[in-house]
Amino acid sequence: MVQLTAYAIAEAKRLLAKQGKASLGIRVGVQGGGCSGLSYKLGFDEGRKGDHVQEIDGVRVFVDPKSELYLGDTILDFSEDLQGRGFKFLNPNAKKTCGCGESFSV
Repeated sequence: MVQLTAYAIAEAKRLLAKQGKASLGIRVGVQGGGCSGLSYKLGFDEGRKGDHVQEIDGVRVFVDPKSELYLGDTILDFSEDLQGRGFKFLNPNAKKTCGCGESFSV
């Protein structure tokens, strides 16, 4: 299961409210590519057949079955600091990550 920090929940709610469509949630996934072999995907979406669906403090999170294999116990955080602003993946399954944190390998 993917977990969201309080900061990630607050930012997701803010962004989802801007979308103006009640059926939307956050899709968290993995795809091939990036410096380390796999890269994270994050976006607005509606649920699809077969998705693992969680609701965390009013934010629906969709994860496809294939991505779920790589994202177990991953924490999605949001930070705003001198190095930038954005969502960050804290994945205990990642054996290696690239410098920017956008890709990983298991």
